[in-house]
Amino acid sequence: MSDQSNAGNDQASSESADGRANSRKSLSRRQWIGIAGGGVAVIASIVAFRRFGHGAAVDVTAVTLYAEKDCACCHKWAAHLEANGFAVTTVTVADVGLKKDTLRIPADLRSCHTAEVAGYIIEGHVPAGDIKRFLAERSAERGLAVPGMPGGSPGMESDPKVPYEVLAFDASGTTRVFARQSV
Repeated sequence: MSDQSNAGNDQASSESADGRANSRKSLSRRQWIGIAGGGVAVIASIVAFRRFGHGAAVDVTAVTLYAEKDCACCHKWAAHLEANGFAVTTVTVADVGLKKDTLRIPADLRSCHTAEVAGYIIEGHVPAGDIKRFLAERSAERGLAVPGMPGGSPGMESDPKVPYEVLAFDASGTTRVFARQSV
């Protein structure tokens, strides 16, 4: 009789309140571990994807360019930087000279536009490769400059092309030749 009562209990547990058979089965421990492991793998994949995406963004160096609205060579220089892996934000100013004054850029180093990158000042048509090398060196100097607007420099691709120097400068305005560009 006890076997019969246990059978009745088993039958009662497998039927719902309305008398229909309950088709739901409980998951085994092994199945739960599989589901949990799959969930962890999905979360780890999402985190890895987000970190990869974030890392890619960090590798791009941000540049803020100060230029007057109609300066075609300034925008060409920005395109040169972007083609070389920089992210350029252009701030249009009515008088870029005022920005140069604020940043205390010596008059003999000035050109048509000014930029800031990673705490440094970039004045004029400095090639992207020189900026990358300067940033990698972590110089104590204030920045780089290409005085004037030499033909053949980035953004000034028109003729006549002339050799020019990229100058590193410090807070006192003292310069040194950082690179020589032969065009």
